[in-house]
Amino acid sequence: MNLNIEKEVASLRELTTGELRQRYAQLWGEEPRSRNRQYLIRRIVWRIQADAEGDLTKRACRRAAELADDAEVRATPPKDFATMQASAETEARRTTGRVRDLRLPPAGTSLVRNYKDRQIEVRVLETGFEFDGERYKSLTAIAKVVTGTHCNGFRFFKLGGKR
Repeated sequence: MNLNIEKEVASLRELTTGELRQRYAQLWGEEPRSRNRQYLIRRIVWRIQADAEGDLTKRACRRAAELADDAEVRATPPKDFATMQASAETEARRTTGRVRDLRLPPAGTSLVRNYKDRQIEVRVLETGFEFDGERYKSLTAIAKVVTGTHCNGFRFFKLGGKR
């Protein structure tokens, strides 16, 4: 079978999202969870190409199944996740009188970051941060002093994403 991917993609781009979802369901045997047109087109084209030219080998499929332990894959957080997070915040509020950001290490910890051949060391305090002998309320303020421009302090010190 001779497959012309460009023609196939062009014909798929003319379909509505609902029609793309139907085509996806025909090829994959299940309804897609996404309504993103680009995602649907890519997955449909991949399946058409795999059907025409051959899918993964049985060995590769077995290996992929070994690596993808379905019990570990979650689309949503556990039901008690919000409860766990709320209880951690309540405990923090009870002990310190305020909610401490869970991305921060404990007080007394030093954060070290190399930036433009300079080693930046920040000490985490109970109520803020210490850098070059001065106290700051946030890591963002320190990152701004160091870089000269505004940047997210958590990202600058590689402490995780937004809450």
